[in-house]
Amino acid sequence: MKIIAFAAFAALVPLVAAGATPSKVSVTMPGDLSFAFKPGPGSQAATTYCLICHSSAYVSTQPPLDRAHWDAEVTKMRKAFGATIPDKDAAEIVDYLTASYGKAP
Repeated sequence: MKIIAFAAFAALVPLVAAGATPSKVSVTMPGDLSFAFKPGPGSQAATTYCLICHSSAYVSTQPPLDRAHWDAEVTKMRKAFGATIPDKDAAEIVDYLTASYGKAP
């Protein structure tokens, strides 16, 4: 831990010596990182509970799944990972994901 802290400090010394200050440092993020679920019944529940843990990039790149798989995914999030999704909202999320991001029948 001491080595990591020293390495971080050592990396900052040349920046400070060169006159870098927070007002002179800028970061450019690539592209538009915003994400919104497709509108529809259940989109608010999905936004509320899914985007708490998952990045927008992760959510937006999931493959289309059938109802059984979406149900299994939501159940896994609740039981294995401790997502605090109430039963009513879990069912609504499964319905929404199936309708909006499900496999075509």
